[in-house]
Amino acid sequence: MDFEFTEDEREFLAEVEAFLDANADPEVMDPTRENMAQISDTPERRAFMKKLAAQGWLGITWPADRGGQEGSGVYEYLLNEALARRGAPQIGKGVGIIGKTLIRHGSEELKDEFLPKILNADIEFAVGYSEPDAGSDAAAMQLKAVKTEGGWTLNGTKIWTTSAHFADWYWVGARTDPDAPKHHGITLFLVPMDHPGLTVNAIWTMGDERTNEVVFDDVFVPDSHVVGELNHGFQYISEALDLERFTMFTFSPIQARLDLLVDYVETATRDGKPLKDDPEVRRRIARLTTEAEVARVLGLRFVAAAKSVGAKPPTAQASGYKLFATELSKRLADASMDLGGPATQLRVGTEVAPMAGRAESTYRYTTLDTIGGGTSEVQKNIIARRKLGLPKNF
Repeated sequence: MDFEFTEDEREFLAEVEAFLDANADPEVMDPTRENMAQISDTPERRAFMKKLAAQGWLGITWPADRGGQEGSGVYEYLLNEALARRGAPQIGKGVGIIGKTLIRHGSEELKDEFLPKILNADIEFAVGYSEPDAGSDAAAMQLKAVKTEGGWTLNGTKIWTTSAHFADWYWVGARTDPDAPKHHGITLFLVPMDHPGLTVNAIWTMGDERTNEVVFDDVFVPDSHVVGELNHGFQYISEALDLERFTMFTFSPIQARLDLLVDYVETATRDGKPLKDDPEVRRRIARLTTEAEVARVLGLRFVAAAKSVGAKPPTAQASGYKLFATELSKRLADASMDLGGPATQLRVGTEVAPMAGRAESTYRYTTLDTIGGGTSEVQKNIIARRKLGLPKNF
């Protein structure tokens, strides 16, 4: 396949970069937040997303009858990577996960209610799959949904819901048929985050970012806010996770951190000798550079495979990219700490530290990336079964 961008694609990227230059704001753009920079968790970041919506850049790949442009996924990819490069909020859950799943499976009522708000950046979502006893194995979720008149009553606990403390709506999976096999009997619901039966408790991560526990206490959800067919929720979640594994783990921050490390190695010395002349250092940089190119191309392969508007996302390609890119990100963080020496333990933003302390924050953040959206072990299992055709028990 051709990995070069067309003239139209390069012109679009130049337009995006000009927009980002014109709207540069340290309150909005912070690359040191790594993957967490993608969320719109402050009024300033939400206002930035409104500007992005005004450009017509949300829903690029959506169908025209839902306000989209029916454009190629490569434009969405270029936009998201440019945003990630600056540490700006990205198109994220609303456009890439909730919106695309509603387009494929939602009722007309849900589409009419939510899709315009997503395109106008009027709404933020939290996603609730994980539970205290259902992390990587999302099909083991036990949040109980009991049928009542006109809807469902939900009780239980979700965990690791990153956006719950600022989101407007909760996209949540619950078990509607406890007697069905675990991959069946799960249904997706949309729940307003200001529901009085929801309690949000903060959990702080090693990356200095907040995630949350969310407790459901007799939370009523009307039938109108059931997403798709009853008991088919896990299938929809699997599709949405394919999108999350690609759109929420961007490549450009990895490249930026590699460039930062290379710049450091070019000028740093150790024991009076240039670090760049050390053969082991050169070997390590060469390997990281090669692996970065592999990650970039894996991302482009996903874009090519997902180019059809409204098509089901390609599962094996999503898992392959997510596995390789996030594990590479960890290896790069390790190398930055090793090559920078003891002073890399100084906190991010410390100007006298190697790479201004970026290695330290990267080291903490990148561990989270190999867990979110499904652990690396889960990605290996998906590739083994869906790409290589291996049996479930091998």
